Amino acid sequence: MAKEDIPSASQDLQELQRKLSLLMESVQNNSKVVAFMKSPVGQYLDRHPFAALTLLVFVVMSAVPVGFFLLLVVFTSLAALVGVMLLEGLVISVGGVALLCVLCVLVFVSLSVSATIIVSYVAMSSLINYWFSPSPALYRGPRADHLLSSRNRPLTQNPSGDASRP
Repeated sequence: MAKEDIPSASQDLQELQRKLSLLMESVQNNSKVVAFMKSPVGQYLDRHPFAALTLLVFVVMSAVPVGFFLLLVVFTSLAALVGVMLLEGLVISVGGVALLCVLCVLVFVSLSVSATIIVSYVAMSSLINYWFSPSPALYRGPRADHLLSSRNRPLTQNPSGDASRP
């Protein structure tokens, strides 16, 4: 059983080596890789394999922290956007409530000022009519009887013969 596993393990390793060489050929024949390898950086990395390996390890290992940083930037930007919207909504809400309070106070002030003006108008017009009305003794029209007090009115006789004031 152990002897049978050894040939199959070597066959698996040969198959893996064949697939890896096909993958390397496809990468080396890629037009972007060929263009990079003809550049000065590509030629330098081809002459210095340790630097190329170090750069590759650095890029692979730095992908996670850079990814986390980019996520942090995106989430911070979204939080700032939401925060600005919430802050703007809060400011508008507080301003709206303050405006509502001011308008309610203005309603009560305008009602009290209007009531004061109306009461003043009625009082002043009554006083002016009282001060500048014609004298009841000079004017004996239908109004004169109403302006006279009941003590100053002349006596009249009722049909029963009793004297009374109307």
